[in-house]
Amino acid sequence: MALQIPQRDERRHNLINGEWVPPRSGLYEPCINPADTREQIGQFPRSNKADAVTAIDAAHAAFPSWAATPGPERGRVIGRAWSILRSQVDLLAEALCLEEGKTIAEAKGEVLKGINLLEFYAGEGLRQHGKTLPGESRQTLTFTLRQPVGPVALITPWNFPFAIPVWKLAPALVAGCSVVLKPASLTPLTTHLIAEAFQEAGLPPGVLNVVTGPGSQVGDVIVDDPRIRAISFTGSNEIGLRLYQRAAARGVKVTAEMGGKNPVVVLDDADLDLAVEGIIQGAYGSTGQRCTATSRVVATPGILEKLTEALTARVRAIKVGDGRKQGMQMGPAVDASQLKVDLEAIAAAKRDGGRLLAGGERLAGPEHEHGFFVAPTLFDHVTPGSSLARQEVFGPVLAIQAAKDPGHALHLANDVEFGLSASLYTRDYFEAMRFVEKSEVGMVHVNQPTVGGEAQLPFGGIKSTGVGEKEMAEEGANFFTHLKTVWLDYTASKRTSSIY
Repeated sequence: MALQIPQRDERRHNLINGEWVPPRSGLYEPCINPADTREQIGQFPRSNKADAVTAIDAAHAAFPSWAATPGPERGRVIGRAWSILRSQVDLLAEALCLEEGKTIAEAKGEVLKGINLLEFYAGEGLRQHGKTLPGESRQTLTFTLRQPVGPVALITPWNFPFAIPVWKLAPALVAGCSVVLKPASLTPLTTHLIAEAFQEAGLPPGVLNVVTGPGSQVGDVIVDDPRIRAISFTGSNEIGLRLYQRAAARGVKVTAEMGGKNPVVVLDDADLDLAVEGIIQGAYGSTGQRCTATSRVVATPGILEKLTEALTARVRAIKVGDGRKQGMQMGPAVDASQLKVDLEAIAAAKRDGGRLLAGGERLAGPEHEHGFFVAPTLFDHVTPGSSLARQEVFGPVLAIQAAKDPGHALHLANDVEFGLSASLYTRDYFEAMRFVEKSEVGMVHVNQPTVGGEAQLPFGGIKSTGVGEKEMAEEGANFFTHLKTVWLDYTASKRTSSIY
C-alpha cells in the first residue's frame, strides 16, 4: 500500500479496530494549507463522543494480546514501520509542509527526526528494562520488571505533526500498550500516514486507533474513560493543566509538555557569529512555532551592541513565503488564530516600550495575500516585567534584554514561569558549568541553539512547562509501564532433596 496525499475533497476516516470507518457524526472539516488558504488537502472527521468510545473499546479489547506479545516482536513491528516511512521521506515532508506550513527543508528535518525515533524504539523491544538486586533473605532472588499500564491516550499538537505523534506512539507500542491517538484538528494528515504505515507493518487491529475531532467531543471522553490508564499530552498550559486535573481525579499517569519562554544568554566572550546563527535558527525556524523556540536573548554589555546590530540585519534578510518554494527560510503561522496571537504580542510589546528593530506587521502582496504570514520580528529595550519578556508567543517574535553581568543574565534567564530549554554562548567553561547548574530548565545547551532533541536523550521541562515524566529515550518507554518488584524464594522444601 503506497502512502498518498489525499485529493482536495477526498474524505478520510477514523482508524478503529484496524478499519478506516466514517465518523458517527457524519461531519468532516477540511485540512487547509496555511501558506495558501485556497488549497485544501482532503477532509477529515469531526468526530463525536461515540467515535471516541468506540476507539477506546477497540484499544481495550486489543490490549491483552498485544501486552503478551514478546518485546522483540513488538520492536520488529516498529522496525517495519520505520522501513516503510523511511522510503517515503519526500512524500511525508510534502504532506507536512502542506498541512502545517514549514519550509520543505524543515519538514524533511522533522520527518527524519521521527524516523530516527522509530529506529531507536525498534531496538527498545530488545531491552525490557528491569534490575536484579540483592535481597535480605537467603536463597531469594529479588528483581524488578516493567509491564505495560494498559490502553493509553496520546493527544498531540499541530506544530510537529509527524515527530510528536511518533515520539509518543513508538514508546507506547514497544512498552506493550494499545493506543487511542487524537491528533490536532489542524494537522491530521501526517498522523494518518503514520497509521497507514503501521497497518502495513503488521500492527494487529485495535492496537492503534486514530480519532480526529475537537477536544470537547473526543479529548475529554478519552481522558475521563476509566479504561485509559495513562495520558501523554503536548499543547498549551491551559488545556494541559485542565487535563492533568481531570486525570489526577481518577489516579492515572499523565505526562504533559506545555509552554516555553526559552532564553539564549550571550556573554562578552562569545563567538558572535556562532551566537547569531544559533539565535536565528532557534527563534525563526518553524516560524517560531515550537516549544523549544528561542524567545529571549539576554546579552551582557560588552557584546550587546554588536549582537543587536548583527541580529537586526539577519532578521530583515529572512525570506518568508510558501515553504515549498525554493529559497524560502520561514513559512506562515499555522492559522488565523495564531496569526492574531502574533500580531497582538507585537502590539503589546510596543505599548510596553519595546523598540521595534525589524518586522512587526502582517505581510501583504501577491506572495502573501492568501496565507497567514507575519514578518519575522525583533525588539530590544524589553524590560523584565513586560509581556514579551514573560509570556509565550509561539511565533517569530524575539526579545533582546540587557544584562549587567553574567549573574544578572542568569537571573533574567530564570525570571519566567517556564523551564524548558536554555542556551549559553561563551568560551568560559567555568561560566558554562555555573549556568548548567543554576539554570531552571529541563534542557541546557552550551554554544548551541535552544531547539533540538535526540532520540536517545530525555526531552522535557520543569516549572510550568511540564508535569510527569520526560519523553523520548528510555524514559519515554518507561512512562507507559508500571514497575513490579518480585521476591522469588527458591529454598528447597522438606519433600525436595538437593544435591547442593
